[in-house]
Amino acid sequence: MQEELLPIGKMAALNRVSISTLRLYDEKGLLKPRYTDPQTGYRYYHIDQNARLDMIVYMKELGMSLSQIRDALEQEDMSLIEEILSQKNEQIHQQMRDLKAQHDAVERAILSIERYRKSPVTGTFSLEYIDRRYVWGVPCADNFYSDDIHSYERLLRDLRLRLEDKGFQQIHSYNIGTSIAQGDFEEERFVAGRIFIFTSRRDQDDAAAYQVVESGMYACVYLDNYDEEVHYARQLRDYCRKNNYHIAGDYICEVLTGFHVFDNDPRAMFMRLQVPVTFQKGS
Repeated sequence: MQEELLPIGKMAALNRVSISTLRLYDEKGLLKPRYTDPQTGYRYYHIDQNARLDMIVYMKELGMSLSQIRDALEQEDMSLIEEILSQKNEQIHQQMRDLKAQHDAVERAILSIERYRKSPVTGTFSLEYIDRRYVWGVPCADNFYSDDIHSYERLLRDLRLRLEDKGFQQIHSYNIGTSIAQGDFEEERFVAGRIFIFTSRRDQDDAAAYQVVESGMYACVYLDNYDEEVHYARQLRDYCRKNNYHIAGDYICEVLTGFHVFDNDPRAMFMRLQVPVTFQKGS
């Protein structure tokens, strides 16, 4: 037997791959041994096959499947390799975007729980600076303020289905918000405007669903029961008037976390009612 031929074990050790890997590459048609002993079935490789094995390993590390590698090597077409890698590149970028969105959602959840731990008791009012936020949402099909919590849950389910259609993961719908138009809120007309999620993701192809909640000073009140929202929303409006705060935008009810994951009360939620305000310094 020619000295240049290497038994499969030596070929594997030389290239730091397993014997089972070489057998798999043989079965898939990626790297056939130069010689197979008809009596023993032992596989032998030529030293110059190292270059092809190196290319297979390299292409595999780039994320190409074994079938893609086989097709590319058989056709010897660089444009095919470029096309495959371009597709893989976009796939990787999408995975990075998904991980970034998941990371942002986890951070929002941590901050929400931290706010709950450090928040004052229900009914305590505060004036807070809140950074700019982005929301994705839809108009409310029903006015859940004139109905029961089941109406709100139906709107929430519809929002989540729409989010799934747009490629959002379930974790994005953790931080929910609803709004009432400024005029309706000031005139004590509780008409649900929009239901949305807070998100860092912005899609230029769906600009109508995205809105910017500008940074600024917000009059806020925290509470932990769904049934008490209207009561405390009225008090929030009165609090603004009492302190000569000018309401400067839509009212928002932000569900920071839902505690019904721990008990059987669907009305147990931790919420921050908020409305943007302006005021004269020194007043």
